[in-house]
Amino acid sequence: MEIKFSRHAKRRAKLYNISEEIIRGILEKKELLEGNQEIIKDVECFKYPLKIVVSVENDIVTVITNYPLKRGRKNESLL
Repeated sequence: MEIKFSRHAKRRAKLYNISEEIIRGILEKKELLEGNQEIIKDVECFKYPLKIVVSVENDIVTVITNYPLKRGRKNESLL
């Protein structure tokens, strides 16, 4: 599996201080299917969960964007 980062994803990672190693580690543990997918993952060094949007084609994973999900997850009660 080859992982590529779009220009937008690289800029978001730099803006939010997300290293490519963290993103690669999350993606390598997931079993990804063909097409676009959203991944939301809690990471210890971030206050909020990370949202990663990827596109998978022919065993090539392209990271479209990644950022901290400041609004929380869907279906969580607002306190």
